[in-house]
Formats: sequence, C-alpha cells, structure tokens
Amino acid sequence: MGRKDDDSEYWRDGDPKPDLQTDTKTGNFNQCARYTTPQIHNLADDTAVSADDDGVEGGQRGRSYEDDEEEEGHLVYHIGLVMKERYEVVCTLGEGTFGKVVECIDIQKDEHVAVKIMRNTDCFCEVARSEITVLEEIKRLDDDNRFACVRMLDWFEHKGHICIVFELLGLSTFEFLQQNEFLPFSVEQIRHMAFQIIKAVCFLHRNKLTHTDLKPENILFVCSDYDLEYNEDLECEERKLRSLDVKVVDFGTATFDHEHHESLVSTRYYRAPEVILDLGWNQSCDVWSLGCVITEFYLGRALFLTHDSKEHLAMMERVLGPIPPHLLKQTRKKHYVHNECLNWDEQNHDDYIRKYCQPLKLYMQTQKEEERQLFDLLSCMLEYDVCKRITLEEALWHPFFTPLRMQN
Repeated sequence: MGRKDDDSEYWRDGDPKPDLQTDTKTGNFNQCARYTTPQIHNLADDTAVSADDDGVEGGQRGRSYEDDEEEEGHLVYHIGLVMKERYEVVCTLGEGTFGKVVECIDIQKDEHVAVKIMRNTDCFCEVARSEITVLEEIKRLDDDNRFACVRMLDWFEHKGHICIVFELLGLSTFEFLQQNEFLPFSVEQIRHMAFQIIKAVCFLHRNKLTHTDLKPENILFVCSDYDLEYNEDLECEERKLRSLDVKVVDFGTATFDHEHHESLVSTRYYRAPEVILDLGWNQSCDVWSLGCVITEFYLGRALFLTHDSKEHLAMMERVLGPIPPHLLKQTRKKHYVHNECLNWDEQNHDDYIRKYCQPLKLYMQTQKEEERQLFDLLSCMLEYDVCKRITLEEALWHPFFTPLRMQN
C-alpha cells in the first residue's frame, strides 16, 4: 500500500518537498505545499499496513461512481444505491487505498451514518475483519460510550465487499487545520482535545490494544461547526469551533498485545524511533505518535516533515538531542550508525534540518505556565527510550491536565 518512504522524492500528498517560509507574524512555518491535496472526510483515512504513503484522494463529496469501471477491487456504486435494504447512499465522503467512505441514510432509523466500503481483495478483507473484531471488542468493553473511540453501528457484506457502518462525525483535526489556513489550536483547545484522546488511547492500552496509526487525520471532531472570528494579532478571520469533542478512528491496523507485531507501523511523520530502528515496539509507540500529533496542533504543522528514515532520525536529534548510544547499538539498521552515533553527513545534508528544526523548547511561543506544562508533557512523550517514555496513564495525571481533572 503506497510508496516506500526512502525511495520517494515526494511527500504524502504527492507534492515535491516544500520550501517552507517563516510567517513573520506568528513565527510559524508556512507549509501549505504539503497540504494541497484534499484529505479524506470522516472515516476514510488509509490504514497503515505499510504506513508509508496514504494514497489518498479526497474531496469527492457528491461524486457518483455509477459509470466507473470496477478497478482493483473498488465497489461500483451510485447515489441512491440501497445496500442491505437499509443504507441509501447520499454522497461520497472520501476514498483511499482501502476503499471508499460514503454517507448514507439509515432508512430504518432515519438517521445519517458513514459507511466504509472496503475493496474486495484478500488483503483488505483481512484488514476489514481485523478492524471489525477490534471495534466489537471496544463496543463490548465500553458499552456506555465513555471513551472517545468511534462507534461501529453495524457491518455487512455487499457484492463481496465488507462494509462497516459508523456514526457520522465531522472533519478530521487535520482537515480543520487545513481549512483554517493552518492556524494552530490554542493551548486551552489542545488541553481539551488531548485529554479526550489520551483517555481514549489509554483505554485501548489497558485492554492490551495498540492503535499504531495515530495522526491528525485519524482524530475527528464529533461536530466541526464553527463561527468566524477576527483575530487581531494575525489580522485575519479564523474559524472557532463550537465544540472540541473528538473521537479516535481507523482501527484497521490496531494490534492486540498477543498478536503478531508487524515490524513497520504508523504513518511516517508520527513513527516512533524504535520502529525506524527496528528495535521492536509496544504500546508506547502510540505515546510517541500522540506527542507528534499534539505538537502539530500547537504549531499548525507536522514536527518531522520527511520521507527518509535517516533524515527523520537526524530531525529527531535536532529537536530532542542525540539518540542514546545503547539504542543505536541495538538497531538492526546498521547502516544508520557510525561509531555509535547516527550516520548523518551534516555538512552536506543538514541545511534543511537546521533551517526548519530547532530544539523542542524553542518552539514555545510564550513563557506562560500552561505552555511550560504542555512542553514538559511533550518532552515526556517524545522520549527516545521506551523504558523512560511516559505512559498514557501517567500522562493523564500530568499537571497540564489538572484544570480538567478538577472540573471532572
């Protein structure tokens, strides 16, 4: 599924490596070059079997596939098609390598739902059945819907395609950033969103499950309605969400502790160092991914923008300091290491990294206590050594979340 990272000159959305420009008003980097391709709406984000390239084509709302030829296992459908004598297709929400997502009317309940239609190849049927198993277990363990994981309402087969029915949600956090000109979320917004996400993934971890593909595209607002407000500091209008409720989606590559662990997981920008170094991984790879996601909410852009593994590790060193020698000593990727250090030619290849990466604490916009707490939490989540990395159970008790715990 998708291109191999290290062989590609292109970014996830098919764009050339962007020339990032610094915004003189905010100090943030303008990376719209990365984000020119529309992303999938709702539950249509690609699963991360290879985790290298999403292969996503979005912005297909309202398009009919009535005249399309069936290609590589995609279902041919049209607006108005009724599946299972119950779900009437209203419009297309998005598509990806796995298949397509459509909005439907549940005729029995007279409500709108999202239906994920998987390609009918052996590989994607297996992914779909795995996702259904996980979603059924989540539903069983969280029958009162306390945790922010998307709810599966039903599943069925239609002409050999497995179809999974979900509650209809709003935009992904990535899409909202994209439509809001990549203006970062405020620290207070991040606190509310991160607390829900961490609680949800902590619930998965308690039940011996690792998500493996946490990223802004897989975190959706329950409702993404907004009001337009004028931002005096930036001298522009920005979208202010009416609700910050979010849910985690896409359990196609979620893995139980007892199951086989694929060596390569996660989408590139959110991939933990132990995965890149082929050291084996456990639930703590989700913690790293969430550290990257929360940082992206704060910056309005991804922290590690690269498709090359060695450059990715070099970026980590620029932001977080040197990778511990004992981890480099253990790696099976020996070509990444020279004299117990990262084998990186700084003189010839470090300009991009020096220009667009800096030590983590230097990204802080102010020295307010709430920002110091946020960056302390991020530094605990973005710890190289999994033995020292904070757990999500511990993260919930971090001082950054004290205001929310007091409210609860």
